[in-house]
Amino acid sequence: MTSPSRRGFLGAALAAPAILGGCAKPDDWRTRVDGRWIGDNAVLGHRVRDAAAHPPAGARARRCDVLVVGSGIAGLSAARALQRAGIGDFAVLELEDAPGGNSRGHAMHGLRCPLGAHYLPLPGPAASDIQAWLVEIGLAKPTAGGLKWDERQLCHSPQERLYFNGRWQDGLLPNVPRDSTTQVQYRLLAKAIADAGRIGFALPTARAPWTPAHAALDALTAAQWLHDQGITDPLVLAYLDYCCRDDYGAGIATVSAWALVHYFASRHGFSAPGDDSNDRDPVLTWPDGNAPLMQALRRPFADRVLTGRAVFRIDEGLQDITAWAFAGDEVERWSARHVIVATPLFIATHVLSAPPAALVAAAKLQRRAPWMVANLRLDELPLDRVGAPLSWDNVIHGSPSLGYVDAQHQSLARVVGERLLTAYWAFSDTDRARLLAMSWQDATQLILDDLRVVHPDLAQRLVQVDIVRHGHAMAIPTPGVRSSAALAAVPDSATRLSFAHADLSAYSVFEEAFTRGDTAGRRAARALGLAAA
Repeated sequence: MTSPSRRGFLGAALAAPAILGGCAKPDDWRTRVDGRWIGDNAVLGHRVRDAAAHPPAGARARRCDVLVVGSGIAGLSAARALQRAGIGDFAVLELEDAPGGNSRGHAMHGLRCPLGAHYLPLPGPAASDIQAWLVEIGLAKPTAGGLKWDERQLCHSPQERLYFNGRWQDGLLPNVPRDSTTQVQYRLLAKAIADAGRIGFALPTARAPWTPAHAALDALTAAQWLHDQGITDPLVLAYLDYCCRDDYGAGIATVSAWALVHYFASRHGFSAPGDDSNDRDPVLTWPDGNAPLMQALRRPFADRVLTGRAVFRIDEGLQDITAWAFAGDEVERWSARHVIVATPLFIATHVLSAPPAALVAAAKLQRRAPWMVANLRLDELPLDRVGAPLSWDNVIHGSPSLGYVDAQHQSLARVVGERLLTAYWAFSDTDRARLLAMSWQDATQLILDDLRVVHPDLAQRLVQVDIVRHGHAMAIPTPGVRSSAALAAVPDSATRLSFAHADLSAYSVFEEAFTRGDTAGRRAARALGLAAA
């Protein structure tokens, strides 16, 4: 937490820029900061995409009953379901050097940090299977009054702050006078969300009904629906745009109205400030984001998760399904009775030699948001603006970024010395090539420029930066995707193939991936004739 003396000093420092970092030039950080791109292997991913139609001869033969392709949360959840159904002969193949997909973690100089997803809202009644698993791994205990959560894993206070009108404030909704037009619009939004939510929303979304009213919402952009509701206040729209970019990778002009309503109605609803508590639901979080959840999911079958395996072709034969994978300089030829494809849908269309028509149609509908996650190691906390103290989640009103997370916020010890901040940035899907071509130095400068308004000495404090870019991080729920007949048909579009990915829910969050994986694993067990599944 920033000390009052440092906050009090900031006004004088801003008035005298020469004091702030001595005589250092603005770009001096480039000559002394250790930086790099890490994580996703775009070259290997493109090698899979461009692999020859005919696999090479001389591949090493391997076999299992069920092969799971992809070790994100969906793939690991599918493997867990297989194990629970009594299937012991399975393998999970992962393209990257580490499992976990968007839930991987990282460490810098002993400081843990996330490479992607960094929290899990407490699951509600519709996610009883996730609740049961969290009890199983020790994060909650059943009591007469409901689940009692391990408070060490719940996000500590203060949870969120917003930089607005020249100072930090608690929470993410811009504070305004109670008699302002913005406050009136907040109440209008609360009513609109409550009214629309009556048709039924749940997380995961498969646990909610799907009706013509849902499809009507899904046919509009969120911006169109908000305009129809009379919600036009710039402050309210900016807040909602942030919410959608945070969960879906795109703003209200791009995502569907169904996605916007689902964001609130499936969890905590929306309340105008002062009318009720408008804090987000309590969340589980760790210094390295959702990595501990991924590790707990993987632990019972860790020896069956094989990394550095880039599956580039899957063929359905008369007897078995055959999958070819790059394994370093070697090629492996896997035979299996059933294959669970736990990759994004667009990747599944590339690796399947005969993809089902529904899969191809659904993949063409989906746009994907590129993400950049930058972990900034600092020699100490930077200067901070006045107002609310450093929080777990720190957002700048009107910024194109998603702000940053204090990776050490959950530490139970007194934190002194080096600190680590994790900055998040969702790019437009039209900017994917720009992101992939960007140098780590230019990416770092983009982040420093964004955060300079709140931490003017951040560049001087910077020691190391490790940045991961997810070129196809998450599916964007654009209008018509969630209600697509093709998307609904994908899970049952093949007999000896099962599909497991959050893409099947039209957007990417842990709850959707876990449930889709569990469903696919149980489906595979049934296909192998296990009545217990």
